[in-house]
Amino acid sequence: MLKECFKVHRLGMLELMEDNSLMLVFSRRKEESITNERYNVNRNYFYLSGVLEFDNVVLLNKIDGRGNEAIYINPYDEFKAKWVGAPFSKEKVEELSGIKDIRYKENLEGNVKALLTKCNTIYLDFEPNDSKIMNETEELANRIKTKMPWISIKNARELFKELRMVKHEEEIEEMKKAIHITRLGIENILKNMKESYEYQLESYFDQAIKYYGATGYAFPTIAASGKNATCLHYSDNDSLACDGDLILFDLGCSLNMYCSDISRTFPINGKFTERQKQLYNIVLEAQEKVLKAAKPGLSIRDLQNIVIKHYEEKLMEIGLINDPKDVSKYYYHGVSHHIGLDCHDLSDHFRALKPGEIISNEPGLYIAEEGIGIRIEDDILITEDGAVCLSQEILKTVDEIEDFMKGR
Repeated sequence: MLKECFKVHRLGMLELMEDNSLMLVFSRRKEESITNERYNVNRNYFYLSGVLEFDNVVLLNKIDGRGNEAIYINPYDEFKAKWVGAPFSKEKVEELSGIKDIRYKENLEGNVKALLTKCNTIYLDFEPNDSKIMNETEELANRIKTKMPWISIKNARELFKELRMVKHEEEIEEMKKAIHITRLGIENILKNMKESYEYQLESYFDQAIKYYGATGYAFPTIAASGKNATCLHYSDNDSLACDGDLILFDLGCSLNMYCSDISRTFPINGKFTERQKQLYNIVLEAQEKVLKAAKPGLSIRDLQNIVIKHYEEKLMEIGLINDPKDVSKYYYHGVSHHIGLDCHDLSDHFRALKPGEIISNEPGLYIAEEGIGIRIEDDILITEDGAVCLSQEILKTVDEIEDFMKGR
């Protein structure tokens, strides 16, 4: 990605910050990372820096209306270099981030104290923390509360939420690439689709996205066949996917931290039954209505109401329900969420959509008594006057799916 993208992010953040304030965003200690992989750094730190490295800190300050930026890193350590790899040099960090003021982390505390003599407010990025051990952000907050109680401590996440909803051109391009790799993974599943265990079918996705350069998973894959697909967050992936059943895949890869989020539902044997086809097309019609309606000014709640109204009509028409209120028995989740550095990106669901936002479009139907769960999900970009589907290349109509599986 171009460093200009991250520069734009920092400028946007400085505009939102109060005057006479500073912001610290830690990349996360390596030992605090779940996987210790560089792609597991704090998303908000990466959003400001573009640097995939643990134990670093971005510092922004806005004093008397003037913004400044710096990044704190660790110096070269010969022992660590031999065992786990050398940290990025100052030159490399500047190349990636565009930040010219690069300092060593050992100087951070003294510099923060000096800046706080000129500031009234400090923004800290309080990540969700289920551990009983405090992270660096919490440790710093406690020190400030104890030693400088007059300083106002604010959660930077509210500002990141505002900024991250609208994507830079470079972010959109990264997400398009992630979507394309996800497509290749899905097609690899279909090429090998047969009665198998769910985890065996899942493995074809894993192999393909790694082969084509994905740097991670957007979230744990759901591979849910038959009745399993009526559980929204089914995660066992260990049942036999039987001939004649449908299998629902909710999956996505990440590329340089940016996510794709796709759902597709396929017949194990390559051919939909008439009932499966009927229900599948009802879901597909709902998805098409959402894509056609989505535009700036509408909210995600408005899009949800479009799906519910469609189901009220269609499910009564086919005799699945007798009362419109019963739609909730077969459709019990929202149609959209924001996507970006996280699969469920920081966002305000109640705010009107704006150009540049990327959201999911994922209606579904879940009929436990028939052992059928269907979800069709694409990633759509809100434009100046509507929306475009970024994952249009991934097959999804009944004819496309059956023709592809027939020609494997």
